Amino acid sequence: MLWSLPTPLRSLLATTALLRNQARGLSASSGSRAEDPLRILFCGSDRFSIASLDALVHTKHRCPGLIEDIHVAHRPAKPTGRGLKTLKEVPIRAAASALSLPTHTLDTFTGWTPPSPYNLIIAVSFGLLVPPRILSQARHGGLNVHPSLLPDLRGSAPIEHAVLQQRPYTGVSVQTLHPRRFDEGVVLAQTPAPGLAIAADETADVLKERLARAGAQMLVHVLVERRFVEPVHSAAWYAGATTYAPKITKQDRFVAFETMTMARVLAVQRALGDTWCLLPNGERLVMHEIGALDSADGVAMEHGQAALWYHETRRELLFRTACGRIGIVKSSTYPGGKAGKGNAKVEKMLRVQAKL
Repeated sequence: MLWSLPTPLRSLLATTALLRNQARGLSASSGSRAEDPLRILFCGSDRFSIASLDALVHTKHRCPGLIEDIHVAHRPAKPTGRGLKTLKEVPIRAAASALSLPTHTLDTFTGWTPPSPYNLIIAVSFGLLVPPRILSQARHGGLNVHPSLLPDLRGSAPIEHAVLQQRPYTGVSVQTLHPRRFDEGVVLAQTPAPGLAIAADETADVLKERLARAGAQMLVHVLVERRFVEPVHSAAWYAGATTYAPKITKQDRFVAFETMTMARVLAVQRALGDTWCLLPNGERLVMHEIGALDSADGVAMEHGQAALWYHETRRELLFRTACGRIGIVKSSTYPGGKAGKGNAKVEKMLRVQAKL
């Protein structure tokens, strides 16, 4: 596949394919001219979408005649922090500015009129459904880069759920935009079988970077090969069991040592970063870094030992999972305390609880 080749060879083949397609356009069009260059409305938000935007800009310079113009649409800044007094811009705004691309801010398509004509919409991690009114104005419709092997893991958080479910493989798919539903377009390209392997200790953030690069390369391949031109053909091969990948909630970050195996606990941490557990006093402890202890570490469980305890000899906060394995809380934050300094607070709380 083109997107799996080294960058220099990939660029050469992409340029060759573009010239070949332009030649086809010259001979096939009634006006004896090549296909019109693409005028793209790119809808994005985060670092995952920035990878695709960077690839499009690079391709615009490397493959003259393929892309004429790129405009970027993004969501407005959101209030964040204590008291919601700080406005946080979406990362793609700064990226588009650095690339000297015109940007347009919108939180709904209702009543919005595109400021310039376009013939292709590309939405990557945008979060809004592009409605039929906007989609129908694009001669070539729309495309989306989705980080899963569609139809598996449809939804807004496929990368996190792939790690949560301890999947051995995942991948990326480039699909057409469906006018009324998310993730139900025609898959034009997909990571070859069996998919992209997920390392046993890989975090969702690291996996996201890999999939972002793979998705960006695949998107360029679809454009160069003009797979978006009607009639389109499905390239989906995945036929295994499928699950939905909904938005991550605070409850998804909850870790119950008494009912979860060590593998599950560590999967939640790798997928979602900071997790939390309930302390004996009912408070929530946010855990920033946890790990499993090796059996050779010599930590023995005492009769009646709680699932979370402070080991006096090791001077460490330890936990026991449902499978019997023991782990360590390396860094945490106690409610109302300093970030990352929670272990000392938990030690004092456990001492008080032990005297009750």
